[in-house]
Amino acid sequence: MVERNPILRVLSHLVLVAGVLVVAFPLYVTFVASTQTAAEILQAPMSMLPGKHLVENYTAALQGTGMGAASNAPVGRMMMVSLITALVIAIGKIAISLLSAFAIVYFRFPLRMFFFWAIFVTLMLPVEVRIGPTYKVVSDLGMLNSYAGLTIPLIASATATFLFRQFFLTVPDELVEAARIDGAGPMRFFFDILIPLSKTSIAALFVIQFIYGWNQYLWPLLVTTNETMYPVVIGIKRMISGGDAATDWNIVMATAVLAMIPPALVVMLMQRWFVKGLVDTEK
Repeated sequence: MVERNPILRVLSHLVLVAGVLVVAFPLYVTFVASTQTAAEILQAPMSMLPGKHLVENYTAALQGTGMGAASNAPVGRMMMVSLITALVIAIGKIAISLLSAFAIVYFRFPLRMFFFWAIFVTLMLPVEVRIGPTYKVVSDLGMLNSYAGLTIPLIASATATFLFRQFFLTVPDELVEAARIDGAGPMRFFFDILIPLSKTSIAALFVIQFIYGWNQYLWPLLVTTNETMYPVVIGIKRMISGGDAATDWNIVMATAVLAMIPPALVVMLMQRWFVKGLVDTEK
């Protein structure tokens, strides 16, 4: 039985509160800045109370009507690009990983383990290492400034393949035999048995891969030169002027707050499935 020590309980709560404050304070400052004017933000010290320009700033950000010298691309459009990109990357990674893990575990073909380890070794080759050749291929195929160029090079995942393979290895052989006796083919077994059993793992990976796709910066920075194809992360960078040009920090901060909403909603709405998927994966 765990000993209930009041001092330890108070200390643990203080540590948790301190951690929350460290994480939440920058978010609060960002929100406060997004409700003020650019002149009010530049005052030293900046007011820590919300201003009166919340609706004005967020409307300007969403519609791209800021007055700064840098990019004024509509944030609504950029968030749509980020949403489509994140969904395609997340769903594509899960679909390809499920099929590849299914083939590796349940089919016997020559060099089966060689192909598995070839997939696994790609974990040592992140996008940053192969970014030059990948950009060359995407450019030659005419996929710059397109959803295909933003998503296809990032759509495979060795990590997800490995996790699904490990999960499929825990599925009892009796289920495979029962499905074979009932006359179920490989794809029937895949869709009717393996997919329902994997739903918690799929949910956990979806959350991780959605955030991964939403937060992509380096690759979209290279393959997008048209404002209509900027993801929101690139849009924030383009909004910040260089040199002596003035930056509308209130619009930038409003964009940053808007950019945090979709991944936060995904985590909150799928929190139970996310945690359950991680626990089931460990088992």
